Amino acid sequence: MGLMTFMRTKMGYFLVGGIAVVLALFVLEPLLQQGSAIFGASARTEVGSIDGEAIKYDEFNAKVEQTSAQFKQQYGGVMNPQMQAMAVDQAWQSEIANVVLGKEFERVGLTVSADELFDLIQGKNPSPLITQYFGNPQTGEFDRTAVITSLKSRNQNPQLAQQWLMLENEIEKQALQQKYTKLISNSVYVSSLEANDEYVNRNKLVNFKYVNLDYSSILDANVKLTDADYKEYYEENKKRFDNPQETRDLQYVSFSIQPTAADSALVKSQVEKLAADFKTTPNDSLFAANNSDVKVPYTYLSKGKLDPAVDSVIFNYSVGSFYGPKFSGNSYKLVKVVDSRFSPDSVKASHILINPAQVGGDEKAVKLADSLKALAQGGSNFAELAKKYSVDGSKDQGGDLGTFARGAMVPEFENAAFDGRTGDIKVVKSQFGVHVIKIEKQVGSSKVVKLAYIEKTLAPSQKTRDVAYKKANAFLAEVKSDNFSALAQKQGYTVGLADRITATQGYAPGLDNPRQLIRDAYEADKGEVLGQVYNMDNAYVVAQVTSIKPKGQLSLEDVKKQIQPQVLNAKKAKMLTEKFDKALSGASSIDAVASKVGKTAVPVQNMVFANPIIPGLSQENKVIGTVFGSQVGKLSKAITGERGVYVFVVDGFTNPAPLANTFKQKESMLMNISQRALGSAFQALQEKSDIKDNRVKFY
Repeated sequence: MGLMTFMRTKMGYFLVGGIAVVLALFVLEPLLQQGSAIFGASARTEVGSIDGEAIKYDEFNAKVEQTSAQFKQQYGGVMNPQMQAMAVDQAWQSEIANVVLGKEFERVGLTVSADELFDLIQGKNPSPLITQYFGNPQTGEFDRTAVITSLKSRNQNPQLAQQWLMLENEIEKQALQQKYTKLISNSVYVSSLEANDEYVNRNKLVNFKYVNLDYSSILDANVKLTDADYKEYYEENKKRFDNPQETRDLQYVSFSIQPTAADSALVKSQVEKLAADFKTTPNDSLFAANNSDVKVPYTYLSKGKLDPAVDSVIFNYSVGSFYGPKFSGNSYKLVKVVDSRFSPDSVKASHILINPAQVGGDEKAVKLADSLKALAQGGSNFAELAKKYSVDGSKDQGGDLGTFARGAMVPEFENAAFDGRTGDIKVVKSQFGVHVIKIEKQVGSSKVVKLAYIEKTLAPSQKTRDVAYKKANAFLAEVKSDNFSALAQKQGYTVGLADRITATQGYAPGLDNPRQLIRDAYEADKGEVLGQVYNMDNAYVVAQVTSIKPKGQLSLEDVKKQIQPQVLNAKKAKMLTEKFDKALSGASSIDAVASKVGKTAVPVQNMVFANPIIPGLSQENKVIGTVFGSQVGKLSKAITGERGVYVFVVDGFTNPAPLANTFKQKESMLMNISQRALGSAFQALQEKSDIKDNRVKFY
């Protein structure tokens, strides 16, 4: 993942998954880090153990903090409970990878010889870690002389010697990882026949007609479920009920904290006074930054980026105009137009990103950037310079970032790209380093505005919060383990459900910031009402543990409530199948079947096996799979799907053109199969390991 990915301002949460990440975590020990995190005394507490190897809290927490710091840097200093939970999970996966993969490498006899290690450190094939730390910033080439000089100096520098020991360890880990990956990949084979079948499956088209009877056509009240119905469904779908780790189910009552009319009046009066001061302040941007609940970048904004109530009018205002207070979306808006101009709608640009840490600091990074700018202005190929000097993932494309609109890049980068002209080359600094930007093309032109923007959220007063807390506390005092739902219903409260909550989960349906609640739930017994009122920012919550589902195969009793909708549909499927069977008797066409069940046959054109979504309905893997395995013109039997029961007839197939490049197809398949094989291998190793996870006691 390139650094430009993190320059995008609208980002989802960082997700961790897959064997590639796991293997990366194997070599993710904090390089060149000193202190108790790695070499300190043993902690008195343990967050768990892996095959008998204790994971000490102090060492583990240091890795969590390091990962959290990386998240904060990448995502603008914001750390929410979900991201914190992911930081803990990433550190835990790293521990598992280190132990489990390390033992597996030893078991299969993978080693790194002294000659190999020498080559990786100072030979012709240096490790990526060596080129990262000993690359010549001027040429981009591996500086072997610098490596040798550093190695010679370690005998006189104990700190440097320790750093080299750690670095060599990481290089060895990375080499073992590569060998293991190759070992698994080399065990995978794809024949030409398999490659051709895969190509046909992804490109073959089918035209067919179908009739469906939806499960919703039968009312739930008209279906009587028996224990036998539940048992039948459970036995047929046992594999679905494997619980990889212990989970708990909760029910809860939320006591919402909503602003009252008095709260609204108070906030409005405060905003009106703020508006008066805003109009006369000598420093618009500073005043807005100090008084706004929502930080709007002090930069040029295009239409469509603001709250609709503001966006619809503010572009018609002249410079110096004031707008507001305007209440919209649970907040008051105050806006002053600082400047306006016409600007490109989008920009196509390329860049070279220089990391100051790799070239000796900011000053040297700027000097290098200025030199590269001069070279580009003098006629040097910008793309080649990017490939040679940039540290961003875009360097493989010659620094090409494509075309982007305002709001896609960090402000420093955006201002340079949109304020310049086509052909300009600029040097700017951002949180990611020093950029050499080439403006390739500017498209369109529309009005943009720079605003001093204040947003004050309508929040509940302390009095309102106190009233909600008293209600929650009164409910907690009265509720018992056997009357939670009944008491809630009696008092007019809605009961929320949070199913299959894991011990380290950072979120739960309907609950904000539930970590303390989840921790307490894992200290409680089944049926126990948790002994405190929880503050969830927008509500106070009282909760009960309704179920504890152990690791392993869940029993029918464990999942009975959960599978009720599926069992209902299975029972309905039998009823609808009987209806179709009667309609199919004596029918010679799909239209005849449709007529008997009071439906119309629906045609589907050019359906592909790889995208089994019936237009207007749902994804129906089983139905479409059966379609592709059927004969042209032959009426099918009733097929049970996700949404209902289907009968179809195939009108015809269209085969794709012969596969032009079998090698390329096999290569693509091998890559995908190898990744799955690696994932399966690690999963199997993890399942075989004795892993004790006590993280819930600490996080």
